[in-house]
Amino acid sequence: MPLPKVSVVQYLNTVPLIWGMLKGDEQGKFELSYTTPAGCAEAVRAREADLGIIPSIEYQRLDRAQVIAGISIASKNEVKSVLLLSKVPVEKVTSVAVDNSSRTSAALVRILMRKFYSRFITVTPSAPKPDEMLGRADAALVIGDPALTYQGRAAHVYDLAAEWKRFTGLPFVFALWVGHEDSRLSKLRKDFESSRDFGLAHVDEIAGEYGPKLKLAPEAVKVYLTRNIDYSLDEDNRKGLRLFYKLAREAGIIPVEKELMFV
Repeated sequence: MPLPKVSVVQYLNTVPLIWGMLKGDEQGKFELSYTTPAGCAEAVRAREADLGIIPSIEYQRLDRAQVIAGISIASKNEVKSVLLLSKVPVEKVTSVAVDNSSRTSAALVRILMRKFYSRFITVTPSAPKPDEMLGRADAALVIGDPALTYQGRAAHVYDLAAEWKRFTGLPFVFALWVGHEDSRLSKLRKDFESSRDFGLAHVDEIAGEYGPKLKLAPEAVKVYLTRNIDYSLDEDNRKGLRLFYKLAREAGIIPVEKELMFV
C-alpha cells in the first residue's frame, strides 16, 4: 500500500508538527511534499494529498472534509508571523496588498478591517515582497517566515492575531490538519499527535537547526514556537475558530458555516 501523502507548509511554524515524521518514530510513514498554505489547500482539494495542514478558512470550502482533532496552528495572543505593514494608521487604510499564498490571513484582514475598523478596503493579491507591496497599496499583509524575519521600516506594524485577541478576547486558529472523509484517517490521528509531541519535546533542536537558516537567534525561534504559536485545538481555540467562521460568512467570504467534523 502506498504511503499516505501529506501536504506541508514550508514555514517554520509547521516544523514541530512534522518533526516526528522527519526525525522520530513516524519517520518513513508518510510521503511529505512542501508548498504554501494555499498550495496545501489545493493539494487536498485535488486529492493530490490525503492530508494537508491547510488554512483554516479552506475547511469551509472543501466537501466531505474532516479535521484531525486536538491539533492546529494557532496563537493565543501575538503571533509575530502574520503582520499588516502599513504606511498609514490602520484607521486610514483603503487598500491592502495581500500575500498570494495566504487564505486564512487574507480573510482575517478583511474581517478586522470591516467589522472592527469600519473600513471597506480593496485587496490585491501580490508576491510576498513587502517593499513592492507597499509601493502599490496603503498596507501589506505578510505571513509566515517573511513576516517573522521582516526587518523593514514600515511606519505601522500590526500583529493580526493580537488585533483579533484585542477585539474578541479569543485565540485565532490559522491552520488545521484536514483530509477528505476516509476510513484511514482515524488510523493516522495518533501518528500526527505523536509527531507534534515529539517536535514540542525537541524545540531546542529545531531552534538550533532553523535559527541559522532564518538568520534568527535560536532562543528567538524557541520563544516563537513555544509562546507565539499554540499547537492545540482546545475549547478556546475552537471558540475563536467558530467566531471566525461566523464573521467570514457575514462578510460574504464563505457562503455558509459548516460545523467542524473531526476524525
